[in-house]
Amino acid sequence: MSQWQKYINPTVRDIPPSGIRRFFNLAAEMEGVISLGVGEPDFVTPWHIREACVYSLEKGYTTYTANQGLPLLREAVAEHLEQNYGVKYHPKDELLVTVGVSEALDLALRAVVVPGDEVLVPDPCYVSYTPCTALAGGVPVPIETRLEEDFQLTAERVEKAITPKTKALLLCYPNNPTGAILSKKNIEEITEVVKHHDLIVISDEIYDQLTYRGKHTCIASLPGMRDRTILLNGFSKAYAMTGWRVGYAAANPVFIEAMNKIHQYTMLCAPITAQMAAVEALKNGREKMQNMVQQYNRRRIMVVNALNEMGLPCFEPGGAFYAFPDIRPTGLTSEEFAEELLMETKVAVVPGNAFGKSGEGFVRCSYATSLEDLTEALKRMSRFVKKRLG
Repeated sequence: MSQWQKYINPTVRDIPPSGIRRFFNLAAEMEGVISLGVGEPDFVTPWHIREACVYSLEKGYTTYTANQGLPLLREAVAEHLEQNYGVKYHPKDELLVTVGVSEALDLALRAVVVPGDEVLVPDPCYVSYTPCTALAGGVPVPIETRLEEDFQLTAERVEKAITPKTKALLLCYPNNPTGAILSKKNIEEITEVVKHHDLIVISDEIYDQLTYRGKHTCIASLPGMRDRTILLNGFSKAYAMTGWRVGYAAANPVFIEAMNKIHQYTMLCAPITAQMAAVEALKNGREKMQNMVQQYNRRRIMVVNALNEMGLPCFEPGGAFYAFPDIRPTGLTSEEFAEELLMETKVAVVPGNAFGKSGEGFVRCSYATSLEDLTEALKRMSRFVKKRLG
C-alpha cells in the first residue's frame, strides 16, 4: 500500500471502481469492438437543440445563472411535469437545475442522510446508488428483485427491509440495468408502506419517456407522495443529451433549499448554454424524442428475441434501453461471461454483479446502438453461447 493511502478517507478508499467503466475502458483499448456496455444513446442531439446552444453563444450567454438554474428552464420543467403527470411544482422554490441527474442524486442524499441512516435500494440497481449513499454517510440496504417476478420491487420486500434506522427509499424506474417498470399496483402498495413508516422517496425517473408498455407512473403524482418525494430527472437519455450534463430535482421547498446549499458551494450552477438547449428540448423536442423511442422499441424486440433464441433467458424490458439476459445456462459467472465474450468475440457487455449481488448470473446489454452493430453483436454472441452450451 502506498504511504499516501493513510490520508484517504476510508469510505472513499473502500469504494470499488465502476464495473461499467472497467469494461468500457477494456473495450476502448481493442480494435473492432462492438460495445453494448455504456448506457448512452447512439443518436446525436437533435439539431434544433444544438442550434439553441449555438444561438445562445452568439447572443453572449456565457455567464453564471442563478444557483437554482435559469428561471426559463425551471418554468419549462414545471410545465412539463404538470402536463405529463399532473403534479405541480413552483419554479421559484421547488425546482433545482443540476449538473446531470448524477449531481441531483448526490445532493439529495447529502441533504437528507445523517450518518448511520439506512437507505433502501432495489438490487440490482444503477452502479452509483450504493457508493453515493455511502459517501453521504448512509448505509445502503439492498432489496432483492428477481427475474421470476420481472424484477418488480414489492411492498412486502420493502416492509421487511425497514428498521428504525431507515430514512429513505431510493428508486429508479424504468430500471437500469434490468429495463423493468413497476406496475401501478406495486407502486401504490409501496407508497402505502412508505407513508406508514414516514419515509421519504428519492425517485430517479431519468428513463420516464423511454417506456414501451403503457405510460410511466410518476410516484410524486400519487396521493400523499408529492411532499415526501425528491423527484430526479434530466435530458440525457430521452433527448440524447448525455454530454450536456443537465438534470433537475423537484421537491418541497425544504428539500430544495437544503440541496441548493450544497449545490451553490460545489457546482454553483449548471452551464448556461446547456440550460438554454434544455429549454429548447422541452419546448420543441417531443417529436424527435418519440422517433428515437420508436427506434429503441424495434431494437428492443429484436435483441430480446435473439437472446432468448440463443439460449439466454431474457424477460421483456418495459422501459429504458437495456436487456438483462440470464447467462447462468452457460455455467459462467457474470464476470467470466463478459470477459470471455469480449476477448473472443470483441463484444462488450457489463457483468450483472456490477449492479449488485442480485445481478450475479446476468449481463446488461444496451440496445442504444445502431441496428447494424446490434445485428453483428448478436451473431457473435450467439456463436459464443452455442459453443458454451454444447
